Amino acid sequence: RVQLMESGGGSVQSGGSLKLSCTVSGFYFSRYVMAWFRQAPGKEREGVAGIDSRHQTTYADSVRDRFTISRDNDKVTLYLEMNFLKPEDTAIYYCAAMEDYRGHPTLSRGEFTYWGQGTQVTVSS
Repeated sequence: RVQLMESGGGSVQSGGSLKLSCTVSGFYFSRYVMAWFRQAPGKEREGVAGIDSRHQTTYADSVRDRFTISRDNDKVTLYLEMNFLKPEDTAIYYCAAMEDYRGHPTLSRGEFTYWGQGTQVTVSS
């Protein structure tokens, strides 16, 4: 059974930091592209950061230089370190997985097969 379990969300003040984790089971983690998406109330789900099986990364412009995505294949865990958080980063954050057939990371939402349940991040001004 495939499972993706996010953790690490919470409430912080503007300028603060959080680190999200996503531990998976049921598929060959090291062979998959992993990504973080987020969805704010009334908005579409958007890609935040992605990492492929070779640890190449891609970021949305809105988070580049503030967020860092990483993975630990031994721990089958995906991470998102978020610094200098802003109120507009408030959203539910989801991790997602897709087989790495492209050879590079992507934030194309429709290509991802597996999704977690999400973890809430709230940033107050």
